[in-house]
Amino acid sequence: MYQMIEESIQSIRRKIGDFTPEFGIILGTGLGKLVEEIQVEFQMMYSNIPNFPISTVEFHSGKLIFGTLNGRKVVAMQGRLHYYEGYSMQEITFPIRVMKGLGIQKLFVSNASGSLNPDIKKGDIGIIEDHINLLPDNPLRGSNDEDLGPRFPDMSQPYNFKMIEEGMEIASRLGIRTHKVVYVSAPGPNLETRAEYRYMRIIGGDIVGMSTVPEVIVANHMALPVFAISVITDEGFHPNLRPVSLKDIVEVAAQAEPKMTSILKELIALQ
Repeated sequence: MYQMIEESIQSIRRKIGDFTPEFGIILGTGLGKLVEEIQVEFQMMYSNIPNFPISTVEFHSGKLIFGTLNGRKVVAMQGRLHYYEGYSMQEITFPIRVMKGLGIQKLFVSNASGSLNPDIKKGDIGIIEDHINLLPDNPLRGSNDEDLGPRFPDMSQPYNFKMIEEGMEIASRLGIRTHKVVYVSAPGPNLETRAEYRYMRIIGGDIVGMSTVPEVIVANHMALPVFAISVITDEGFHPNLRPVSLKDIVEVAAQAEPKMTSILKELIALQ
């Protein structure tokens, strides 16, 4: 693993030179347009980076974007990887380890999710304060490389408390309806049944999605502070659940994208 990471870093360095990003950003559903706010200096397709997996989801483009956002140097993943695409957990989280090796000090994650909580509506924003992992594997399973992190990393604060409060304050000032939430990560790619939505709510979840938790586990393994934000695209708490299409989810995410972008831009400037 360590050798593969170094190979990827060296390949990227040949392209970006001494550019050192302060922050890493994962652009999930609803935040792809944040790239338009970045003063781009370098771009690399995942397919041109040794050992990098390639996103197979149609609306995830698969690029690393290097540039400046609100005066801070960033590297953004335009297109994330998911367990349901067939990748191993190590492959899904490999880019996080590479970004850490390139110098990032904090990780910002975005996603789209469904609401389990009747107080959280479609189009709202959630700032993740904790999660429940229902994925069938863990990116840290197998032999541990102490150069990357400890065998048994602590997860008592998987999301940085200070950035959560700063994000909530920004949202309040901007008049954006935002909630602190517990995120449940499910394997996908199917959406949940009515019984599964009820179960996830009973065990303490506020929203559910198919990503984020593997990346957050690996970030914590490497002592990388995390901020995660979600756009709520559908509601799973209704007793008479109606079908939801991918088109519906993407449309709601696109409508809420400016809210997420505003919060993230201001938060990054504060760091």
